[in-house]
Amino acid sequence: MLAHAFLAVVRADEHARYLAPDALIPLTCNEIQRLFITLVIRPVHDTAHRLGWSHWRRRHQARAQASHYQRQAAQA
Repeated sequence: MLAHAFLAVVRADEHARYLAPDALIPLTCNEIQRLFITLVIRPVHDTAHRLGWSHWRRRHQARAQASHYQRQAAQA
C-alpha cells in the first residue's frame, strides 16, 4: 500500500512538472514502477537501454490510444 502511494505521488509530481511530448502518453504508476525496478533494484541492462525501451513503449501506447479514439469517432 505504501509503495502504491509512493508511485502515485511520483506520478502526480511528474505530471505537474513535465508535459509529455505529443507522441508519448504520460508516465503511469506501472511505468514508474518498471523503471524503478529496472534502473535501481535489478539493473540488468544499461540505463540508456531501459530508458529507450520505456520511450518506445509509451510511444507505442500513444499510437494505440490515438487509433482507438479514431476508430470510436468513426463509429459514432
